[in-house]
Amino acid sequence: MLDDLDAALGFAPDYDSAIPYMLRTREYYKAIGYTTPYRWAHYIDAPFHRLARPVAQARVALISTAAPFQPGKGDQGPGAAYNGAAKYFDVLDFDSAAEHDMRISHIGYDRKNTTATDSGTWFPHAQLRRAAAEGRIGALAPRMFGAPTNRSHRVTVEQDAPTILARCREDGVEAAVLVPNCPVCHQTISLVARHLEANGIATVVMGCAKDIVEHAAVPRFLWSDFPLGNGAGKPHDVASQAETLNQALALLDSAVGPRTTMQNRLRWAEDASWKLDYLNLERIPAEELGRLRAEFDRQKLAAKAVSSKAA
Repeated sequence: MLDDLDAALGFAPDYDSAIPYMLRTREYYKAIGYTTPYRWAHYIDAPFHRLARPVAQARVALISTAAPFQPGKGDQGPGAAYNGAAKYFDVLDFDSAAEHDMRISHIGYDRKNTTATDSGTWFPHAQLRRAAAEGRIGALAPRMFGAPTNRSHRVTVEQDAPTILARCREDGVEAAVLVPNCPVCHQTISLVARHLEANGIATVVMGCAKDIVEHAAVPRFLWSDFPLGNGAGKPHDVASQAETLNQALALLDSAVGPRTTMQNRLRWAEDASWKLDYLNLERIPAEELGRLRAEFDRQKLAAKAVSSKAA
């Protein structure tokens, strides 16, 4: 009867809503043996800085949690399993005039529902260059920045965000487009956006994890209801990538106050059942949890080894 009533009223399925990433992440790690719940960054208020001039005249920087391809660090290609050895722990700089092979094997994107074959979905470098050429932004800053995906709020707030701010100031950056991928990436990017905004640089986050970004309270957020790893548009769909960036740039101009969330007009697919997959214990066999715990521990050790060498 309820299904008939829903159909008559044109209701969408209950699962066709924002994925509860914080809840699923907490329950998943509890199920594999990590019982201390992670504390997600939570703010009520957000800083807000209006652009002094339209974004079409402003110098814009790209900030991402993607990593450059690193030969010798294991499989980093499309479909690669989570690869802790490919992580980085210091802020990275990239020449915006050059091409870069950016990967996301080091983070927890949605490996079931996206391909990771098109970096334009997580690193909108080409679209920003096109936007500069077409006059939709004033200029792309000479450097882009990689933000380490750090579970430590203190390291992000006291070390990485100030480093990115200092480099943005060196480059005369007026606005920043920030693109996260995994759940913790969304927190990292949100904290960086807050720091930049509080220090006079307007920001817009392009992401998929609505609950995490809004929990951290950012100035401007373009929410794409897409699988993690696609905050900049659909793979191999240049039109969707251009449209997604255009919406983000428009938000830099149009937001009238902090905590402004705009939902991407584009839809991932008519069938929204993909939303039931990511870290959903109802879809993970109990016998699989032991293997997942062992794999997580192995990847933690790989990442720790990289961190020790970086230090």
